[in-house]
Amino acid sequence: MPNGKSWAVVTGASSGLGVEIAKQLAQRKIHVVLTARSEQQLQGLAQALNRDYDIEAVVEALDLSVPDGAVALQGRLEQRGIEPEILINNAGFGLYAPFLDSDPARLRAMLQLDIVSLVELSQIFGRQMMLRGRGRILLVGSMAAYQPVPNLAAYAAAKAFVLSFGEALHVELAPKVTVTVLSPGLMDTGFNEASGYQTAKALDIMKLLPADVAQIGLDALFAGKSGVIAGRLNKVMALSSRLLSRHAAARASMPKAGKSRD
Repeated sequence: MPNGKSWAVVTGASSGLGVEIAKQLAQRKIHVVLTARSEQQLQGLAQALNRDYDIEAVVEALDLSVPDGAVALQGRLEQRGIEPEILINNAGFGLYAPFLDSDPARLRAMLQLDIVSLVELSQIFGRQMMLRGRGRILLVGSMAAYQPVPNLAAYAAAKAFVLSFGEALHVELAPKVTVTVLSPGLMDTGFNEASGYQTAKALDIMKLLPADVAQIGLDALFAGKSGVIAGRLNKVMALSSRLLSRHAAARASMPKAGKSRD
């Protein structure tokens, strides 16, 4: 690793939660690799982090929703001589629509990003961390992981995969590598616009600031926890979902009208 620096990779770093996580890592004097599709937004963030926190922030603009995106990122970091000690698997998006009406190409891209690339990045950098004897991986999940969600069926199932995957890796890779799943609820991150989901106004009380969710997630990561649910009301909802059958939970989450996402 160049100059013995401590590096973190943050995927989905161009907006929302990814930006806040990158900022808070920089506040901890951790150097960051910022990756997402939008190079212009990433360059602006990198300049701000370099200026405000006196750390090194580098940009690797690429699309992790296409096959071999994770391998491409690994190759670029090898060229830079960077071996990250921290991986923030934050990139992801959802599709809100009846499953049979979903665009197959968009559905494939979502599953590639939300599951396949996340798994590949975890394996690629997890191997490096194990060889080095230390490392931390944060997987950004969702409250959608805790129950089936009609019209978000594939997205909710993908996040359920992330939750199970992360909890298993937390045990499998211990004690050298810590794996933590962060489950946020509603945030103002642009998710709704991207997915076509509209949250009921009554749920606005549950919205959390991305900066607060970032702190909750990073605190849990550095404390070595297997997972954390952001927000007290979200914790209650996750617990209450266990009291229902999965069929009943799915029926309860079926939207009556309109659209939504987290």
